Amino acid sequence: MTVTFIGVRHHSPACARLVAATIEELRPAYVLIEGPADLNERIGELLLGHELPVAVFSSYRDGERRHGSWAPFCAYSPEWVALTHGRAVGAELKFIDLPAWHPAFAGRSNRYADAELRYADVMQRLCGSFGVDNVDVLWDHLFEIAADHDLAERLAVYFDLVRGESAAGESDTAREAYMAQWVRAAAAEAGERPVVVVTGGFHRPALVSALASDPSAAGWPEVPMLPPDAVGGSFLVPYSFRRLDAFDGYQSGMPSPGYYQELWESGPQAAARHLTESVAGRLRERKQPVSTADLIAARVTAEGLATVRGHRHPARTDVLDGLASALVNEALDVPLPWAARGTLRTGSHPVVVEMVAALSGSRVGRLHPGTPAPPLVHHVNAELERLGLDGSDDLDLDLTVAADRARSQVLHRVRVLAVPGFRRDSGPSTGLDPILKERWTLRPGPERLTAFIEAGAYGATLADACAAVLAERAAHAGRDVDLLAAVLFDAALSGTADVSEQALSAIESTVAAAADLGSLGRMLAVVLTMWRHDRILGTAQSATLAVVIVASVRRILWLAEGVHGRSAAADLGRIGALAACRDALRYARPKLHLDLTAALEVVARVAADAEAPPDLRGAAFGLRWALQPAPADVVGEEPADVPLGPAPLDVPLGPASPGVPLAPASPGVPLGPASPGVPLAPARPGAREPEPQVGELDPERAVRGAFHPESAGDWLAGLFALAREEVLHTPAVIGLLDELLSAMAAEEFLVAVPGLRQAFEFFPPREREIIAGRLLERRGLAGTGRSLLRGVTDPELVAAGMVLDDRVDAVLRREGLTGGAHD
Repeated sequence: MTVTFIGVRHHSPACARLVAATIEELRPAYVLIEGPADLNERIGELLLGHELPVAVFSSYRDGERRHGSWAPFCAYSPEWVALTHGRAVGAELKFIDLPAWHPAFAGRSNRYADAELRYADVMQRLCGSFGVDNVDVLWDHLFEIAADHDLAERLAVYFDLVRGESAAGESDTAREAYMAQWVRAAAAEAGERPVVVVTGGFHRPALVSALASDPSAAGWPEVPMLPPDAVGGSFLVPYSFRRLDAFDGYQSGMPSPGYYQELWESGPQAAARHLTESVAGRLRERKQPVSTADLIAARVTAEGLATVRGHRHPARTDVLDGLASALVNEALDVPLPWAARGTLRTGSHPVVVEMVAALSGSRVGRLHPGTPAPPLVHHVNAELERLGLDGSDDLDLDLTVAADRARSQVLHRVRVLAVPGFRRDSGPSTGLDPILKERWTLRPGPERLTAFIEAGAYGATLADACAAVLAERAAHAGRDVDLLAAVLFDAALSGTADVSEQALSAIESTVAAAADLGSLGRMLAVVLTMWRHDRILGTAQSATLAVVIVASVRRILWLAEGVHGRSAAADLGRIGALAACRDALRYARPKLHLDLTAALEVVARVAADAEAPPDLRGAAFGLRWALQPAPADVVGEEPADVPLGPAPLDVPLGPASPGVPLAPASPGVPLGPASPGVPLAPARPGAREPEPQVGELDPERAVRGAFHPESAGDWLAGLFALAREEVLHTPAVIGLLDELLSAMAAEEFLVAVPGLRQAFEFFPPREREIIAGRLLERRGLAGTGRSLLRGVTDPELVAAGMVLDDRVDAVLRREGLTGGAHD
């Protein structure tokens, strides 16, 4: 038997030339290629007549793992040349590697990830020996620009050095053992006829050794099957030179695919000339000055560098260095990108960026019309055509219109799948938005088919695929409640109101791990509103949102009881969280079986906890007051589902929504000495009293006990946010507040004013007018609350003036200038 092993670097024109020459010379019975063995029955699909580049996209999904990977082919890929030339000579073609979903490929998004990248120390020593910057420059120097007469021998020596004597990793060992079975079987079947094996050069030494040590064969190896609970498959997708480019993040093969395509087609001299012309043309298109003298200087410099570096023709980096020398006159903030392997770095010179783009090329592959596609592609094409969404368009959709709402849901499902060409320019960003219209821009492009084929790994229909993506995002939310909130709103927009049990478990886990009260409160406020009221998006009474509500209430109460320490000011986020919790207990408790008694016990403990921040204690007491059980509640009767009130906490959903104030920023009017023109009523300073016991609810006693200049405003902010209406309809509490504020010394009032001002902003203007009117009545003064509000200047300025008055009075008393003859 004659088995010829060709170790290659993926996407290398030099290796592709060697493969073509070897197959044409030997005309083998079998050509074995590193590739997914489960695609052997479909090799014909690869050879239909596509416009390269294309790739085999493989997907895998089960209850624990999702994996997707690509095996790209361009005209100069050695694997592609092995397929086309093998077919031309009548050889039988077989892929011999494990399927892409196999655990051996875990963590690898590209089948052809270069093995030498995992052996950087060897590559570093080789680069040092040849005096080059990186493996790409080394490869060009040794193979792409060098003569072909001893290419096979040089490649063998190179890959033997890369492999060395060290053992391969577990995944490579498993793959090599599997590939060796195919080699033995093909050798046995071929008899005296040749067999050509084309694999990554890193695997070649192991396969040669395996065949030499054990040439016996036991027939063709079995192809691993998908586990019973897994879903997966492989399909061809159009690919692009940009996705192939190492400068754009591709983890395998060669950078600058446009250059190597020219090298493959026309040779190194023509490739160098084409590179220079491409860079000059691209820069001129972008109105960058490139003179003939610049190009002459670049060419002369490149030829000089090639001579110094021992190249027969200018290599890629010779031409690039020449162009950079001629066209970049400023000092560079970062090194030239071709001096190292990897993506373009931030701060690269604009001319350098355009040079790299010119070398990348703009070629995009196209599949043959007869290429099979996953079911999702057919389903989504039919849906888009049925709804008139398959072309370029600028759409205005009204979500209150059923036909527009159906189109919106399909567009949002496509958006969730991250398919390019579908952009929403405006529309609701949270469940609290009053916006009921959307604007979309649709622009079909060549990337659309690729994206839909890749999304086919999630499901056969658009709805199924969207639900699977949302479930995956929910599972990866971790402790990020804002991210989970965005997932839930996307689910509502796309008409995916309820999700799988697995997704529900992930949602509960995210909420249970959340550590920020503010984020939880923002999410709960929106989710509760959508669960209660939304009829447009179809989320009313959603089982998914119900799970979120229950889990959020439980977590908010648990977190609130653990907050200790004094904040610099009232924390509106945690106040909002307790307000959302109050609303959930008020409106969702009967249907979702929330435990009101347990919740009231928790907030009673928080309200009485001297170590808790004042704003949280005030909010906890406000929640108790707002939800104090009435007889109907005790027997389980459902409260009326009424609006949340005239001034609800308007909290955005998720990171995409800009923050908005909790209440309108109109001037606050603290009661008492800050209100000019209102006589100060006699008052007695209130001594601090302990909070009521858990079973008690005495608002007047609670207010008096919490009233201290440095923290009164924070405590009241929590109280007013949670029990605003209760305070407004309890004249005794308003009177007590007037009494306590009037009794404050001027300096104490100056300290308290910022917090008091924030607290009273929770009352909307209409309710502040009611409070002002009651103060006038309490003092027996004529007039309206509105006139009193209009007469108020800046409370802090008034308080500062009062302090100044007190100081002047003190000086007058000290100098004996008060009373009697001195008046």
